[in-house]
Amino acid sequence: MTFPDFLLRLVVIFAAAKLLGYLANRIGQPPVLGELVAGVLLGVSVLGFVDPTQQVLHAFAEIGVLILLFEIGLESELEDLLRVGWQAALVGAVGMVAPFALGYVLMTLLGYETITAVFIGATLTATSIGITARVLSDLGKMDTAAAKVIIGAAVIDDVLGLVILSVVQGLVVTGEVSAFGIAKTTALAVGFLVVAIVGGQVATPRLLRIVRVIDIRGGLLLFSVGLAMVFAVLAHAAGSATIVGAFAAGLVLAKTEDRHPITERVKPVADFFVPLFFVTIGAAVDVRLFNPFEAGNWQVLTSAGLLIAAAVAGKLMSGLVVRPTERRQRLAVGVGMIPRGEVGLVFAGVGLAAGVVTQAVYAAVVAMVIATTFLTPPLLKVIFARR
Repeated sequence: MTFPDFLLRLVVIFAAAKLLGYLANRIGQPPVLGELVAGVLLGVSVLGFVDPTQQVLHAFAEIGVLILLFEIGLESELEDLLRVGWQAALVGAVGMVAPFALGYVLMTLLGYETITAVFIGATLTATSIGITARVLSDLGKMDTAAAKVIIGAAVIDDVLGLVILSVVQGLVVTGEVSAFGIAKTTALAVGFLVVAIVGGQVATPRLLRIVRVIDIRGGLLLFSVGLAMVFAVLAHAAGSATIVGAFAAGLVLAKTEDRHPITERVKPVADFFVPLFFVTIGAAVDVRLFNPFEAGNWQVLTSAGLLIAAAVAGKLMSGLVVRPTERRQRLAVGVGMIPRGEVGLVFAGVGLAAGVVTQAVYAAVVAMVIATTFLTPPLLKVIFARR
């Protein structure tokens, strides 16, 4: 692809994302739903205009989700997250155990081998924080108790997800699970969060004073985004997800006196990069999987329907443990944990590459990921719209 071709694709992506985001908003839905639909229309199975595997576009999309989680961190209060910490931990734990159990039992009943059932169960445990965080931000609900529980639980899910992934990979490679490997993965992921937040709160104010003294154009923005990227790199090195590092950087900067100026400067950057992430998520959707008249699709559709039911039910169970027991808050937390996004695809992809997940099962998992991603925005909209 030539550089002018890439620029043209960016223009079309931005135009489609904003137009369909506007139309979604006009019919009472979060704009992110329109951006996902724009991706589907421009993607591989409809117009074929956007290839989500194209390296530069994929890199831009990954920056987009980093900036999104960085923004969410800036808008969050660390004390509030710690205050709901026990609830978030409980929600995260139930949100892992229930979907795993449902997925394992379902695949076993369908006659699949134990290792395949384990992989699919692990896939259902994933939670994609990007989708829900964007919806909550669009709805202006980031300051609600339910939002804080969701964000905290999603971060915990990320840590636990790494542990589960290491377990199932160990099962495939060696046929056994290493207790040391599990402990190491957990310690590194948790340790990174603690060290990053505590150490960042000590060092960042001093670094910001230097930035103010130098006083160059864009200095505050460059420092802030650079810090998010450094934290993302360190998170990856610690075996955690890069988005957790970006979120931690946002939490650190939210404790400084420059919080509001940084937030205002980051918004235009987010307006550029974040839609690219959601469009590429939509562009990866193969709508041909949902054609019941195409040979072999009935098996995929049947398996996908059962997986979707298990995926939704498992995460809704996590909302039942939320206190106080206001029904809408419990439901919001459960729904907010539903989307799998790219996280679920990572699990399924590992299984496919290892040969323990067939192409038909992988297609069903992709359909489940698509459905849970598209279900969440309108459902959250309805829940928060109710008085």
